[in-house]
Amino acid sequence: MLYESLQPETVFRYFKEINNIPRASGQEKALSDWIVSFARERGLEVHQDSRYNVLVRKPASPGLEGMPGVVLQGHLDMVCEKNKGTVHDFSKDPIRMEVDGGFLRAKGTTLGADNGIAVAMGLAVLDDRDLVHPPLEVLLTTDEEVGMTGALEFDLNLLEGKYLLNLDSEEEGELVVGCAGGLKALLELPVSRTPVPTDAGILLEVSITGLQGGHSGMEIHKNRGNAARLTGTILCKLRDSLDFQLVALQGGEKDNVIPREAFLQVFLTPSQRERFEEAMTAASAEIREETRLTEPGLAIRWNVLEPSAPALEVLDGASLETVLFLLACLPNGVQSMSPELEGFVESSLNLGKVALEQDRMLFLFAIRSSVRTKKYWIARQLQLFADQVDAKLERTADYPQWPVRMEGVLLAKAVAVHEELYGKKPLVKTLHAGVEPGVILEGRPDMEAISLGPDMSGVHSPEERLDIASTARTWDYLLALLAKLGA
Repeated sequence: MLYESLQPETVFRYFKEINNIPRASGQEKALSDWIVSFARERGLEVHQDSRYNVLVRKPASPGLEGMPGVVLQGHLDMVCEKNKGTVHDFSKDPIRMEVDGGFLRAKGTTLGADNGIAVAMGLAVLDDRDLVHPPLEVLLTTDEEVGMTGALEFDLNLLEGKYLLNLDSEEEGELVVGCAGGLKALLELPVSRTPVPTDAGILLEVSITGLQGGHSGMEIHKNRGNAARLTGTILCKLRDSLDFQLVALQGGEKDNVIPREAFLQVFLTPSQRERFEEAMTAASAEIREETRLTEPGLAIRWNVLEPSAPALEVLDGASLETVLFLLACLPNGVQSMSPELEGFVESSLNLGKVALEQDRMLFLFAIRSSVRTKKYWIARQLQLFADQVDAKLERTADYPQWPVRMEGVLLAKAVAVHEELYGKKPLVKTLHAGVEPGVILEGRPDMEAISLGPDMSGVHSPEERLDIASTARTWDYLLALLAKLGA
């Protein structure tokens, strides 16, 4: 199947246009400007703010001018992840897409369907003069993937609509009516180094690859391996058998992505080499056995490196012990399940990045909870760890939860349309991820909101893929819902 033959044609045409324009978080200006030009070429009212959020207004279909307005909403930015060995510059290269069976995916990188497909649908609605709908606004925000700062700084008083249709969900046939709030937490540990001559020992590197990774909210309950955490597991197992010095450690890239890869470098005396091989062989076997069902692709490898300088800067003994303590003991993963909705995560945190720098060790977390007080309690727990080791904890990108509201015209009509089209009710649920209705409804509690979207998987990783047929059905559902809201 050729890309050009995909249906709905306008949606996939605009998705390709979007993916030709780089749009990493913080780099959305070019796409934002392109959308402003798109709106002006069609005579539509458009507002662009200093954060490059864009709001486009389209008049109602004839006879529907007095109906409550609808806001279609998505975000412009995408998570930029690529496989090791993939040559791609997200600051300038288009996303290279391919059709794989019934799915659309990228070649070695994230696809950007999260949330480019929402942008494409919004543009397709704006471009079609034959659609039936009430007064319409399309709000496209920036920096959603790094704390929703675009939505947080958008002037919500500009919105005129009553009903908010967020298009940032990832499972067809489901309507999201609430979500977790969240924040980003960075624990910064001061460390000290000491020089050692390279001719006094052997430098070895351990790499962890092949993990699935994924979205730190939507997939946190799947018990996937966390490469950043596994560095601590390996180091602690080595510590049981031999003495070593830590030179380097890096794992993960972003707070909201479960780390797929990591590496560490240790320095040891030649007499320890045999014990290192034995300990690594045993540790690798143990970890692979523990994760064989959830992470069949996990690979742990090690090799000797040639030092590039006559001396290495290694962590001193006290710093090493503190780093091992934090890697092993800092909380991670699901912290509590919802007592109201069976099977849904209530609170979690994800250790998304660890990085050993010259004079500090960084631990970056994404904290999520649908209960405000529990979100802050998890942050408090991290603060207690920081206090114990004289580290600093910085909290940023704090965003609100979206409280569940089961009554209202919007949800009732959305359920009715789904029954009319498919003969069954949709699943109504909450989401363990931050979506922007939480931010918007905090400032505009008079609005009603739902979130919907087509089937996609592997978001925030190069395994991301979009279901083509599901996209077509979701498009049909969206158009039917817009018509229903105008009736």
